[in-house]
Amino acid sequence: MPSRQEPLARPSKRKNTCPQGSGEGSLRLGGLLRRRAAGLEGEPKDEKPAPPEAAAAAAGGEDQIRRIAIDAIAPSPYQPRMRVDEGALQELAASIKESGLLQPIVVRPRGEGFELVTGERRWRAGRLLGWTDIPAIVRELTDEEAAALAMIENLQREDLSAVEEAEGYRKLLERFNWTQGELARRVGKSQSTIANKLRLLRLPEPVQERVVRQALTERHARALLRLEDPELQVKLAEEAEARGWTVQELERRVERHLPGSGDEERPARPSRRVVRVFKDMRLFRNSILSVVKDMERTGLKVEVEEAVDSDASADSWEIRLTVRRVKE
Repeated sequence: MPSRQEPLARPSKRKNTCPQGSGEGSLRLGGLLRRRAAGLEGEPKDEKPAPPEAAAAAAGGEDQIRRIAIDAIAPSPYQPRMRVDEGALQELAASIKESGLLQPIVVRPRGEGFELVTGERRWRAGRLLGWTDIPAIVRELTDEEAAALAMIENLQREDLSAVEEAEGYRKLLERFNWTQGELARRVGKSQSTIANKLRLLRLPEPVQERVVRQALTERHARALLRLEDPELQVKLAEEAEARGWTVQELERRVERHLPGSGDEERPARPSRRVVRVFKDMRLFRNSILSVVKDMERTGLKVEVEEAVDSDASADSWEIRLTVRRVKE
């Protein structure tokens, strides 16, 4: 269920019907700015804390909420999200239509218009509702700052997939030539977390796509990373989705395909054992008698009784060994 959107402001063509209440913490100043910008008389109630960049914008005194024409805003080139859940977007639009906008989007000047920094889903929802303008905070940001804020906002949302997160990291590393350590510092993650996410991008596209649409979890994907064969990775990913395998079940299947695992599902290799046919049974007799001599050298008493036709063409052969147990 999408998070409830509380009133901030509505487009000027709509009637403001904000519930009365009280904000708290840093939102008190944010509420004052909102009322001044939108002409509201009351504070929204039950507000959730604003993200760091929005709170900083409200508290800094430099940024003010303005109404920006929606068509003057271009989407962020640093948006890590690869897909848009249209159903969830419709629900968000319905929530905003009913209760108003909780917090403004953040944009930065770009050419003759503006570029979105954070709040893409709110911006899209406004377009769905037919708004001509939307409350926004305009901030002067460098490319690096805008990219980091866009990533941070999306990391705070639970529905961002691990592959989308990894792709976002990859774009930032390539675009700004950051080290993984620098990226980790900017987005508040450990370097090992960054490295582990990036490993997911080694998987074939069909596997990544299943993680993006949440048919498989990040742990499923990590299990497949142990395999080196891309075709096998895709095959097991397809089966895991179709059969609803748990991570543990997929790990067991992966184990069977690792070197030295004795995989029972692998195609049987042709036997290399050479079967020879000996027509002269005396060769086996000689081998047995050689073993008997070795036994006798160890101190064992061995009695040999045999009935073997001396003719090599004989079709019967009997030999009996009796080993006496040594008494202590």
